[in-house]
Amino acid sequence: MIETRGLTKRYGRLTAVDGVGLAVPDGSRFGLLGPNGSGKTTLIRMLLGLVFATSGEITLLGRPVPRRLCEVLPDVGALVEGPAAYGHLSGRANLRLLDAAGRSSRATRRRRVDEALDRVGLGGVDHRPVRAYSLGMRQRLGLAAALLRAPRLLVLDEPTNGLDPQGIHEIRELLRELNAAGTTLLVSSHLLAEVEQLCTWVGIMDHGRLVRQDELAALRAPTGRVVVRTPDADRVAALLDGRVEHRAGDRLAVRHADAAALNAHLVGEGLRVTELAPERRTLEQVMLAATGAGSDRIDAVTVRATDGEGTDLP
Repeated sequence: MIETRGLTKRYGRLTAVDGVGLAVPDGSRFGLLGPNGSGKTTLIRMLLGLVFATSGEITLLGRPVPRRLCEVLPDVGALVEGPAAYGHLSGRANLRLLDAAGRSSRATRRRRVDEALDRVGLGGVDHRPVRAYSLGMRQRLGLAAALLRAPRLLVLDEPTNGLDPQGIHEIRELLRELNAAGTTLLVSSHLLAEVEQLCTWVGIMDHGRLVRQDELAALRAPTGRVVVRTPDADRVAALLDGRVEHRAGDRLAVRHADAAALNAHLVGEGLRVTELAPERRTLEQVMLAATGAGSDRIDAVTVRATDGEGTDLP
């Protein structure tokens, strides 16, 4: 759905995007991550023709961009940075104006606008002027604008900005529904937990470069350790002497490749097991390991493991 080769953008001596080779599979939910200033928004703006690349190639929906952008954009919905709107007009009026600027049928305009407002939860407040909207409502309106033409590709930059937890959940479910219906998603976000729940693929940028790109399941592959919670922690530690790499109260990180076999072994020895699961790296750990240390982030990166309930295991 999206492919770039050697994509680069320079502003004088500053290289904002440096030789990026992005590949977003058709039908995927692709999360684009990276620290502030890593080049995510500049990359998205180049994909949409809002900024011209210094060098490199872009293909969207099988067509070169920006040369054939006018053929591509009708099938692309986008929300980049803060959504713009006429403050004195209602959300409905803003969407009507936007729809009128396209090539869609005037006869079905009202239906399209109604459906877009309803999908993002603004159907009952569309009479209010946009200047009276909260930040979250403005964000919902921007998403409604992106959905007007039933896009094949949806490009979203921080789509849940300003939303409360319930609003974030609603937008996440809406994006999943759109994807199930055939829409490919490219989502840039700072909320790692949201990306982890929504996305199937992840790309990580750092200092303008795409440093990791893979399926989320592959990035979060098992570490080779099993996290065990047991009231018999002392006996388990003694039984598995040499394999217990860390202990935090009744939780132990055990070097073992087969969680089922380890469980059977412990139960066979008469030991009680209240929780047992293969240890996987969180998306935060993957991102920190890929981006390394930065002057505005941390002095040193220590990859940490977690048992999934907030207990850090070095």
